[in-house]
Amino acid sequence: MKTLKYSRQRESIKACLMRRKDHPTADALYTSIREQFPNISLGTVYRNLNLLVDLGEIRKFSCGDGTDHFDYDTSPHYHFVCRRCGRITDIPMEAASGLEEKAAVHVEGTIEDHTIFFYGVCADCQQEGKRSAGGGRIKGGAESFDPENFQISS
Repeated sequence: MKTLKYSRQRESIKACLMRRKDHPTADALYTSIREQFPNISLGTVYRNLNLLVDLGEIRKFSCGDGTDHFDYDTSPHYHFVCRRCGRITDIPMEAASGLEEKAAVHVEGTIEDHTIFFYGVCADCQQEGKRSAGGGRIKGGAESFDPENFQISS
């Protein structure tokens, strides 16, 4: 197995991602990293991010907005995506145990991992919507979701 050479740029990218909780894109990380490494290229950022993903040190995911996002937290956890502003936040709840085993019964093949995104309207956008629309109903009925009665059916 080939030994990976130390890279200040790669360590800086990893440290920057570790400090961020907004699940940034490569472009957003590139903008942040350029403050410390003004001559770094976007290609270098992409290559290092993909290497860190391959090494299992970070996660890469797409949540339907057409771009890849990166997360330093590689533990099993879920995300909330605001349909209005696009903000992605971690949901502080325990990942459902046994979910992969339950799904495996319905799949020909092997399930290795899963990702779950919850979509709705964040509190900031709800407040903005109430201010601009006079307190009208949120499109999609996000305020009526009851997580206590949420069930996965097979």
